[in-house]
Amino acid sequence: MGLRVTIIQTELAWENTEANLDFFETKIQSVKDSDLIVLPETFTTGFSMNVQDLAEEMSGETLLRMKKWSEASGAVIVGSYIVRVVQRCYNRLIWMNPDGSYETYDKRHLFSLGNEHQHFKQGESRLICSVKGWKVCPMICYDLRFPVWSRNKLVSEREAEYDILVYIANWPYKRISAWDALLKARAIENQAYVVGVNRIGLDGNNIDHKGHSTIFDPNGEQLCDMEGRESVVTLELNGDLLEKTRRSLPFLKDSDEFKILP
Repeated sequence: MGLRVTIIQTELAWENTEANLDFFETKIQSVKDSDLIVLPETFTTGFSMNVQDLAEEMSGETLLRMKKWSEASGAVIVGSYIVRVVQRCYNRLIWMNPDGSYETYDKRHLFSLGNEHQHFKQGESRLICSVKGWKVCPMICYDLRFPVWSRNKLVSEREAEYDILVYIANWPYKRISAWDALLKARAIENQAYVVGVNRIGLDGNNIDHKGHSTIFDPNGEQLCDMEGRESVVTLELNGDLLEKTRRSLPFLKDSDEFKILP
């Protein structure tokens, strides 16, 4: 069975939650017949460290909007924003289901070069969700550089932990070649589809972003190239191709065993 995935690649209004929520609402309303709609990292604010002013409680406006969008579109909505829990802040990804239920993933690898570790608490566990029989492992930006954290493995003779890796990002243009190469590598080594969603434009720190949002199939073949333009793209992922790849090239069974320590 196929899965229709939508990527929304756009600029973000710096530290302006209301403007970004209104903008993405319009974009999502334009999407037709999708199963999974993916937004960039910190889609309500941009990659800001101004957490004291920008952080929301879990019951805040962004969560309510995501519930509304998911119910109206019939699609899972995925994106991250700044969430406060007690006195700690998280770069938290929300996996919002059309029935209003949701799951969360807190960014594991905090970007120390940008002092993210000084403002956010590190996540402790991965998240694997399900949509229409597909298992999806969503991650955030800097996680892409650490293959151990995203490593796929077999849970039975014919079944892997996940079928799709999703990376949402604010990945700067000056390191975009690493983004391109690592997304392809994650697809090949994990025999999974990889969806990478990045923003475009200058942020409040004058850092430029050129998108390059894309999807790779389990063989590392690129299925779309959005380059640096604002656009909304929907593609259908092929379940038969995924199964055929894993059956004909049973590489996951030969992978090393390891444990990730706290």
